[in-house]
Amino acid sequence: MKLQQLRHFLLVVEAGGFRAAADRANRTQAALSASIKELEKSLGQRLFESGNTAILSAFGESCLPKIGQFIDTAQTLEEDLKSLAAGNKGKIRIASVPSLVTKLLPSVLAAYSQKYPDIEIVLIDDNSIGVANRLLAGEVDLALGNDARMDQADIDFTALISDPIGVVCLKSNALYQQLITPKQASSKSLRHGLKWQQLVGQPFIYNGTCRLLENTPAETLNRQARYTVENITSLFSLLRHDLGITTLPKLAFPANEPELVWIPLLAPTLTRQIGIFRLRDKSISPAAAAFYELCIQHIQDHYLL
Repeated sequence: MKLQQLRHFLLVVEAGGFRAAADRANRTQAALSASIKELEKSLGQRLFESGNTAILSAFGESCLPKIGQFIDTAQTLEEDLKSLAAGNKGKIRIASVPSLVTKLLPSVLAAYSQKYPDIEIVLIDDNSIGVANRLLAGEVDLALGNDARMDQADIDFTALISDPIGVVCLKSNALYQQLITPKQASSKSLRHGLKWQQLVGQPFIYNGTCRLLENTPAETLNRQARYTVENITSLFSLLRHDLGITTLPKLAFPANEPELVWIPLLAPTLTRQIGIFRLRDKSISPAAAAFYELCIQHIQDHYLL
């Protein structure tokens, strides 16, 4: 029993005769009749009354709704598979570091959802090591983060944006106050940034992004840290309670923060390279591939690298 034979059966019923059905199918009447006879042979019963008419037999009457339902399902499946192949339907899973979920990804997701409204997006935030592990484990299709801890043998990295590292402290902290002049006090604009040596006398709070200080003179701050905090919410709670200072990438610092300030770190000058990752030797779905290309293009068009 073939799908085309079932379609021919429905066509004869809809057209009201074999000749009209053959014309619609762009086939000869003999070929269409042969297709129906093969179907009847495989079923072991006649679908139409004898005499080459389009009158359904009792068996044919019973089969008609079931075959119609099956063809509708097959048509829907065909359309869904073509949509999946075109990247218009499906689901994509993306892991990202929290700072990108807050600042960078929303505009990318908005552009993607506008272009592909039927794609379901599962977004998972994790630290830089976590997003890499999720990608390597096959939990997600794509990952966004920095390249510091990625295994380049297994993962392709495409740089998107360079994110500078700075110092975060209360606005009342002496580190910040010494950088502003009386005229600048109202606007809080900075004349310059800070060197790592100026931070040594301050209680230091170590967070996951402080790994970027490793193998630099500023690594001393990590070794002398008073607190170690991995959760970003806990980190900002400690900072707001004046329990210390920390270093953070600029994208990780909240916009319109009322109590804290981000100050550029000038010596050493450090940045993290933010990018999008995919497994090197594994294909991704058309929907994920569309997001991958759109993300790269959107960042290039709207952000300075």
